[in-house]
Amino acid sequence: MSRSVSRSRVIDASADDILAVIASPAGHEKIDGSGSVRGMISGPDPLEMGSKFRMKMKLGVPYRMALKVVDFEQNRLIAWAHAGKHRWRFELESVDGGTRVTETFDWSTAISPRIIERMGWPDRHPANLELTLERLEAVVLAGP
Repeated sequence: MSRSVSRSRVIDASADDILAVIASPAGHEKIDGSGSVRGMISGPDPLEMGSKFRMKMKLGVPYRMALKVVDFEQNRLIAWAHAGKHRWRFELESVDGGTRVTETFDWSTAISPRIIERMGWPDRHPANLELTLERLEAVVLAGP
């Protein structure tokens, strides 16, 4: 059984411009399709391999989340995880018409993957990923 879900979208922009938005935690609230990200608390801008950052979150009740960039390749890939070890990954690939951006929620690395499954996250994330990519496109195309 696969323990990841992904969605892709071609955005008419360079990988550099797209990564600039994704690697800026201060803007994650604007692109988040889940509705849970409420803002950045601390962290570097831009993110890079090993960067640690903290975010304000809300799923019913407010909470804070500490994250760390666990994969990074300039203009190609960025992924972060929190203490539960599941990951959010963005892969960028140059294609005709711009850059294909694939966002993946990967719980194969999670400490408790069955809890994630019982909570229904795998079923909810495809729509969240699609909305995140839609919002990411709008932010990137709007420019600085």
